Amino acid sequence: MELRQLRHFLCVAETGSFSKAAVRLSLTQPVLSREVRMLEEEFGEQLFYRNGRGVVLSTAGELLAGHARDMVGISDRLKAEMSARQDAPSGKVVIAMPPSIGWVLTVPLVQRCLAAYPGISLHAVEGFSGHVLEWLSTGRIDIGIVYNAPKHPTLLMEPLLEEELILLGPPGDPAGLGDGPVRVPRLATLPLIMPARPHGLRVQVDQEMAHAGVSLRIEHEMDAMNSTLSLVEAGVGYTILCYAATEPRIAARRLRWWPLIDPPLVRHLMLATAVQRPMTSAAKIVIRLVRALVGELSWTPDAAQASPAGESAQARAGL
Repeated sequence: MELRQLRHFLCVAETGSFSKAAVRLSLTQPVLSREVRMLEEEFGEQLFYRNGRGVVLSTAGELLAGHARDMVGISDRLKAEMSARQDAPSGKVVIAMPPSIGWVLTVPLVQRCLAAYPGISLHAVEGFSGHVLEWLSTGRIDIGIVYNAPKHPTLLMEPLLEEELILLGPPGDPAGLGDGPVRVPRLATLPLIMPARPHGLRVQVDQEMAHAGVSLRIEHEMDAMNSTLSLVEAGVGYTILCYAATEPRIAARRLRWWPLIDPPLVRHLMLATAVQRPMTSAAKIVIRLVRALVGELSWTPDAAQASPAGESAQARAGL
């Protein structure tokens, strides 16, 4: 017994005629008759009686029709609810990312998700890239955003952005770096405030410096980004970070920034999901929103907008 057979049986019962039901269902009458006969053979009961005007339900047919309407109704409601979920997806989605990206992405992501998909509830968590990958592999989160993630057989990695690292210092520039880019070997002379290993940024910078033959002067280790930036702003030292994480302080001239060259320092922002974790429609939508926002937001300093000192080109020209 199949739902298709029950639907055809009910159509015959409603029309009172095999020929009328066949026309409504776009079937030939022999095919329809064969399906009803298969039901009769399965239940061992005659389902219709013929009369001069067509057919009427037998007692067994009345019993089957009652249950068939319930079963077909449940199927139709289930299809409608599933379709509604596609049109208006709902559910909780847990996304984790490093603090340096979280403050840039979380607010616009929640706002856009709430406006377009009010049925989706976002739970945002901040953590270092290593922690995010661990949470993803253990099923604690649905989506991870990480920097420079290694390949892993249980995780899918999608490149989102290539981001340059910049040097950040106090507005007064006590080291006298001046304007223009800073060559990486110059970092060896600066008092630096950096996160401790195994923070991903520290590991990457250490590797880049070792390759360049530069020994950094790490005077303070700080794993809290806001504390690091506050210390830099207060003149305690310099740090290396991405532009997106510091743009408000740069715009307010609370920090100065310098491009790093010879070589430039670049890190890659990745979107990570678990291979074995089922991807809900809500999670797929959040991923699409993340991709769109990463493409829209300002991640790199605009040379036409600001100089390393935080001054516009027009201001430096005296206009």
